[in-house]
Amino acid sequence: MQTPQATTPLLTALQELANKPDAAFYAPGHKRGVGVSPQLREVLGEQVFRADLPELPELDNLFAPCGAIADAQNLAAEAFGAERTWFLVNGSTCGVMAAILATCGEGDKMILPRNVHQSAIAGLILSGAIPIFVTPEYDPNLDLAHSITPNAIANALQVHPDAKAVMLVYPTYYGACGDVEAIAQICHQHGIPLLVDEAHGPHFAFHPDLPPSALASGADLAVQSAHKVLGAMTQASMLHLQGQRIDCDRISQALRLLQSTSPSYLLLASLDATRQQMALHGEALMSKTLQLAKHGYAQIAQIPDLSVLQASHTPGFLALDPTRISVNLGNLGISGYEADEILRQQFGVTAELPSTQHLTFIISLGNTLTDIEKMVNAFRQLTQTRKSLSLPSQEQTVFSRWKEEFLFIHPSSFRLYPSLSPRQAFFAATERVPIERADERICAEMICPYPPGIPALMPGEEINLATLDYLHQVLNLGGSLTGCSDPTLKTIKVVKG
Repeated sequence: MQTPQATTPLLTALQELANKPDAAFYAPGHKRGVGVSPQLREVLGEQVFRADLPELPELDNLFAPCGAIADAQNLAAEAFGAERTWFLVNGSTCGVMAAILATCGEGDKMILPRNVHQSAIAGLILSGAIPIFVTPEYDPNLDLAHSITPNAIANALQVHPDAKAVMLVYPTYYGACGDVEAIAQICHQHGIPLLVDEAHGPHFAFHPDLPPSALASGADLAVQSAHKVLGAMTQASMLHLQGQRIDCDRISQALRLLQSTSPSYLLLASLDATRQQMALHGEALMSKTLQLAKHGYAQIAQIPDLSVLQASHTPGFLALDPTRISVNLGNLGISGYEADEILRQQFGVTAELPSTQHLTFIISLGNTLTDIEKMVNAFRQLTQTRKSLSLPSQEQTVFSRWKEEFLFIHPSSFRLYPSLSPRQAFFAATERVPIERADERICAEMICPYPPGIPALMPGEEINLATLDYLHQVLNLGGSLTGCSDPTLKTIKVVKG
């Protein structure tokens, strides 16, 4: 007898309708692919357009689900260990914003790490909440920030007992995992929920050799990008909830504000299919993935002048997601941005995240042994080439100075910050000033080295020269910035006054 997890209620309904003849007098305008550009049809094929359908009765409604979508979301909740799950078509970005809107209002305090994704800052702008930033653990030797610690959260709540929620990033972009269980216990002792940006951890629930999922560790809410490491289509994510500390209706209301009223059923069906795949075969697929990652890790670790990130087993770095390989290039005399360009252009190997001295790779169920060998071979040739050039190590002091002086090293482990709330600064009267006159002014835009999309400057934050130096160095080394109205960073938008 077929188990419920073997079914795909939404995908099956979409498949049946896509293959059913219909005189279509409804959106989208391409009418099941008849009206699409021939060039687009050549790239994507015909079947995808036959399945690009709107909210037909058989397909349910994302904002009032009672049929196929409701069934698919219920199955996802069971598979991922939640009490309730919402499908997201605007990525984890809208899930993080919805989590903040559902728990914090104008003037409410929210405790979160400074190295949050820009979506959390957007949530603060929309909600009007006041951030209490907690400093994450920082390793100056590796130039990496990890997680916030339970002690830091406890201290912040002692000073700010009126905080309405805590948000945690788990895992970080580099795969570092903090102590969710301990932080959840502290939050619950204070009667507030723990929200987890688990965008990079949807696979944790499906293998015992992976870190525990946020929900299994006691989090009240987790947002996961099913497209980042699982098999869903890009932009397809999920929001999971458990317990009674967060109002389900407020989550639904927030998502109605943030998601498109014309959701893509291609994305929704891919979530249904991904859930089925992981529920039935997740452990086997992740076992294969872990073997590939282990092989790649071992091979790269043996290459001279390279090192691979390992868990430090500190309060901010209890475990490492073994499907992440972060390679330290500090001894090669080359930045992560430069190495990324070389590997991509010369060897056909593309990393997930280049940074100042690291390249980070996601090993997922879609990778093969050939991929791993190609990556390892590229690193071998890169190190041989750099060694033959006898280049000195690149100076990285500007990055360490910015992170140590501005982001991570403070007299206390938390602070009420920024000078204006993100919402106040976002809606304030602004002016553009030359960058040399921006020191100690209040920033009015969100500027992020991308990826990973962690803001170096955000609305309401006081600008300092160390941050501006850092941003210019990112550009000089081949990185890119998002959010700045002047892409050359010769000027910057600030709050008037």
